[in-house]
Amino acid sequence: MEKNLLFYVILAILVIQYLVHLLLEYLNAKRFKSKVPPELSDVFDEAEYQRSQEYKKANYRFGLLSDGFSLVLTLAFLWFGGFEWVDQLTRSFAESPIPMALLFFGFIMLGSTIIGLPFSYYKTFVIEETYGFNKTTKTLFFLDKLKGGILALIFGGGILSLFMLFYQWTGPNFWLYAWLLIGTVILFINLFYSRLIVPLFNKQTPLEDGNLKNAIEAYAQKVGFELKNIFVIDGSKRSTKANAYFSGLGKEKRITLFDTLINDLDEEEIVAVLAHEVGHYKRKHIIFNLLASLGSMGLTLYILSVFINHPEISRAIGVSIPSFHAGLIGFALLYSPISEITGLAMNYLSRKFEFQADDYAKMTFAATPLVTSLKKLSKNSLSNLTPHPAYVFVHYSHPPLVERIRNLKA
Repeated sequence: MEKNLLFYVILAILVIQYLVHLLLEYLNAKRFKSKVPPELSDVFDEAEYQRSQEYKKANYRFGLLSDGFSLVLTLAFLWFGGFEWVDQLTRSFAESPIPMALLFFGFIMLGSTIIGLPFSYYKTFVIEETYGFNKTTKTLFFLDKLKGGILALIFGGGILSLFMLFYQWTGPNFWLYAWLLIGTVILFINLFYSRLIVPLFNKQTPLEDGNLKNAIEAYAQKVGFELKNIFVIDGSKRSTKANAYFSGLGKEKRITLFDTLINDLDEEEIVAVLAHEVGHYKRKHIIFNLLASLGSMGLTLYILSVFINHPEISRAIGVSIPSFHAGLIGFALLYSPISEITGLAMNYLSRKFEFQADDYAKMTFAATPLVTSLKKLSKNSLSNLTPHPAYVFVHYSHPPLVERIRNLKA
């Protein structure tokens, strides 16, 4: 099939995005030899810092290989008519638009999963294993992949089917119904993620009565944060890295602590971390992010509805017979630069929100235990202490650790 202008635009987008990504990774890697920032000299000695640098170098080299392979494979798939081949294969099994779309994306997802599996396996059982992070068994690793695939089929397939039904029923106005559907799904996930999705992968148990629970409840009562659900999740069965998160709204809101967090931090530090999470709630960051996501999705769906009917969008990925499913992929690739810009804006706001949540924790609890907790978590995860500013601007949703410490001590 003859390649149209949009085909070459997509190739250019993929190559330019890769080159920008490569440049940012290179700039970031050049700072791996930086000295330990003075603010962190009390927790990182030279040997530990050298280990963190080696960990980052290992991930950098792995990223060069995996990202380069992905780009070459994607370009080859486009150039040699891979999407056309999958489309023809799909049409040999189904004739109706919805089954065709489900099979089309199913074949692509299956192929992508199989190709990406060795890279994921290497990262987990070589890099993460070498540096002492991995606790995942091979059985659990493959079981997680299987569960994730099943969830993707159920949710992704269901949403795609409804999208296409809306399109068949309402034509160009389908985006309004699709927007309402996605809004409902996002709200549902925000409300019930911890109750329905997390148990498929992890065991959650209520935090036992004792000093830690009493301290958390006392702080929550002090700041007027109604909290009835405090859970501990068995994150240690996959990794030594620690985390805590707040989820849900209204009566469904809960705080979840990784068991690794409880092991790594003392009682006061854990409360400080939770004070930060409560800060996000009190400053309405969760509501803002929810509304921003819905607004961004609405705009994207509206633009999709304008272009999805154009045959050139399907032909942009080399598919000769225009269809909704081919148009969807063509649109996603052409729209990706706008998504990048939206991502930059959201990351910028997220970093601002992190400072605000830190300030809230400092005002309502204390700065010192939050600083010491951040230092410990950074040390235990071998995080990058000296990232390049350009890399931070593009990729970081959280400010670098040194900036957070300076803000907390100000």
